[in-house]
Formats: sequence, C-alpha cells, structure tokens
Amino acid sequence: MIYFVGAGPGDPDLITVKGRKALEEADIIIYAGSLVSPKHLDWAKDNCEIYNSAKMHLDEVLDVMIRGAKDGKDIVRLHTGDPSIYGAIQEQMDPLEDEGIEFEVIPGVSSFVAAASSIKREFTLPDVSQTVILTRMAGRTPVPEEENLKSLAAHKASMALFLSVGNMDGVVKALKEGYGSGDVPVAVVYRATWEDEKRIFGTLDTIVAKVKEEKIIKQAQILVGDFLDSEYSKSKLYDKTFTTEYRQGIQE
Repeated sequence: MIYFVGAGPGDPDLITVKGRKALEEADIIIYAGSLVSPKHLDWAKDNCEIYNSAKMHLDEVLDVMIRGAKDGKDIVRLHTGDPSIYGAIQEQMDPLEDEGIEFEVIPGVSSFVAAASSIKREFTLPDVSQTVILTRMAGRTPVPEEENLKSLAAHKASMALFLSVGNMDGVVKALKEGYGSGDVPVAVVYRATWEDEKRIFGTLDTIVAKVKEEKIIKQAQILVGDFLDSEYSKSKLYDKTFTTEYRQGIQE
C-alpha cells in the first residue's frame, strides 16, 4: 500500500496519529526534504529505505513508489501540510491508478490553519467573514485569470495566500485594487509552528516594508482580512437564549 501523508506545517507533533503510524510501519519513505521536518524520520524503522524528493523529479519518485508497491512494500509519500493543498499529488496518484496500484491519502494540518493558530485568530467571525479564500500569486505555476488576486479580494472574505511572499509588492498592489483600501489588516507568518517562526503584523500599506526588513522571501503564509482586527458578533450556537437540538434556550 502507498500512503500519501500530510506531515503538518512544521512541528513534528502536528502529524496525525494515523500518519505517524504509517511512518512507523513503512518500508519506504519518500519525504519532501525542503519543507518537511527531518524529525519525522525518527519514527522510521531501522531498515526503512528513505528518499529525499527535493533531489528527485516526478518520474524518479514514481519509479520508487511503483517498484516498492510491486515488491509488496508499504510506502509513505510524506508531504508538507495537507497534501491536497498545493501538494502536487494528483500527478502522482493518476499514474498509480493506471498501474492498478492501491493508495490512500492521510490528511494533515495545513500551514494556513497553523498560521491562524499561531496568531490566535479565527477566520470565520460572525458579521465579519464566513468565507476563507485559499489562493496564491501567479509565479512559475500560473493562476487562472478568473482567480486573480484583485478579483478575489473584492469579495472581502478572509484570505490565506500560499507561495506568494516572494512577490509582496505584487501581492499588495493586487489586494489594494481589490479591497479598494490600503487599511486592511495583514499578518505574515513565517514557518508557522517551526522553532524559528516569525509573526509580522501590519496593513496593506505597511506590510511590504516590514516583510522586507525581516528578509522573508519564502515559506510564509500571508493572511489578509478584517478577521485579524475587527469587532464581531458572538455565535448563535452558544448564545444562552438560542435553542438548539441539545439545549433549550433561556428566555430573558
């Protein structure tokens, strides 16, 4: 069996119990060495074959997985965060399906939720935002024109931008055009949950200078929206006057 496992954002304890069990039982581990903490490998068996995919291209990764599966070995493909978000796993899973090889995806904690937990903020505040947009700035991988940052920012929803901090000038320019304001709160979280994590706060008007001062050019989440600093309404779920399936509301 092949397992695509989300390692989480950085802290090795944020992998799921199921993901760690797969690591412990794996005969082969292929891990994303440029992004995944090597501490995860402490749970590998002594005789486990370990490959760093940062030094491999797609065909080499697939060759290892297909060979191992045909030899009856358990294989873990260890991705950063959650593999379904910018994990490039579809291009690995489709060839495995063509070969008739079984695989499973074990989800992980994504960096966007790790960043929110680091700064102690909730994306979905009543009367502020009930939508979270996960996106990125176009780079070597293009973004469909319909999904450009200006258009997405116009929704005024909570936003989390991946893979974009290297072009903060372009990010801020597009967001300002979409929001129609430079006074929108922004947080940049570098390497969320890692030991060298950094948290930077500002607005669209001030954040570029602050990020450049810290020399952050990669491995950071850009969080944008009023959820970062805004008045909000309390939820109805825990309102003592609100009746739910499990509790009768108190009439005042």
